[in-house]
Amino acid sequence: MIVNFSIENFGSVKDKQELSFEADKSTQLEDYYIIHAVGGLRLLKLGLIYGANASGKTTILKALDFLREIVLEPEDKKTETFDFNPFLFDSITPNKNSVLSMDFIQNNIRYFYEVEFNKKAITREELYYFNPNRANVFKRTTEINKQFTQITFGSKIKKDKAFEKTLVSNTLWNNTVLGGFLKTNIELKELKDATDWFSDYLRPLIFSLTDLESYVTSRIDKTELRKENIVNILQKADLNISDIRILEEERNIPDGFIEFIEQQISVPNEKINELKNKGKITSVNLEFEHTVNNEKYYLSSELESQGTMRYYGFAGILSILIKNSVAFPIDELEASLHPDLFIHFLLSFLVNSKNSQIIATTHNREILKNKDIFRNDAIWFTDKSKCCATKLYSLSDFDSSVIRDTSNIYNAYKIGKLGGVPNLGDYYIDIENNNETK
Repeated sequence: MIVNFSIENFGSVKDKQELSFEADKSTQLEDYYIIHAVGGLRLLKLGLIYGANASGKTTILKALDFLREIVLEPEDKKTETFDFNPFLFDSITPNKNSVLSMDFIQNNIRYFYEVEFNKKAITREELYYFNPNRANVFKRTTEINKQFTQITFGSKIKKDKAFEKTLVSNTLWNNTVLGGFLKTNIELKELKDATDWFSDYLRPLIFSLTDLESYVTSRIDKTELRKENIVNILQKADLNISDIRILEEERNIPDGFIEFIEQQISVPNEKINELKNKGKITSVNLEFEHTVNNEKYYLSSELESQGTMRYYGFAGILSILIKNSVAFPIDELEASLHPDLFIHFLLSFLVNSKNSQIIATTHNREILKNKDIFRNDAIWFTDKSKCCATKLYSLSDFDSSVIRDTSNIYNAYKIGKLGGVPNLGDYYIDIENNNETK
């Protein structure tokens, strides 16, 4: 589980900002929101981030996804650079290192991982565990001039010279130590715990345009998701769907298709040869069964509404969240969803999941009207400072002089008392017509 995540000098974030999943002392909705973890920690299942456009909401999620990528997808060449920008609205920060850190729990052990980097290299990296006291697993520094990695291990970590040599040789100056570990056949429990957490628990960022439909359909087709569970979730969402059909059809390979994938797409040669020998490709078509007046009708996915298809994808995500222990970052959670369906999804997650977490950005304010379904510590805001830097803070940071009752929370946010809303100008726009074509 995620305990805390911090960001410094990344995108619109200038100074260190921290997103915490540690619950405050409130016992409100305890049975639904709280995961009881090792060391007496009470962790939240949900974090919702509100804020104006361009205030940095998505940057928080992108930083989380970036950290996952540099762990799980190490570069193969020293010349590769990282695809990110530091804070640019400043004369100093573009030349400063960026820092991301993650406090997490894996296999009932609490870990703290921090990485410092610039466009070209990882400059510092550290991993600690708590058992129960904090102990160092490794510290890594980089000799920038020599482009060489140095790794030292804590006194409690058992390893030999061959282990160290293998790990160092596989950790390029633009690779994390965890990424270097994934390139080797060596074993170390603490490093495996950390890399397993990033690969198995923390899932990739879901954007509003992410093709969840194909993802869920393929997992149903491979029996990695049970179709019955997805249908059950869709039925509870009142979408008038009684079943799902996945139809496979073999077609001749179109002219030029093989040449296209050879030139444009990274596909293994054996797969291309298999296609050439077979001479056909398999297309997968998704249909939804609707029962009306005891008659069954089938609509292809292209004929369903955008909201229905969005929730079909979320039904798959919800099934994974309930069945497994995972965390999903989701950008614009409310996209294409009715406000009631948005709340239905969140409540279904909170009631049925055990050890999963969602961190999502949203503009949906309806939930703030009803304190029976949200906790203050699960609501976060992003706002811009005078220098256009992102500030991240929790609703629980405000005292009773600002928030007095349930309706006051919604109204306080709506009028800007809590920040996180756009500071809009008037509606009059003066457009010059001199250069316009008549």
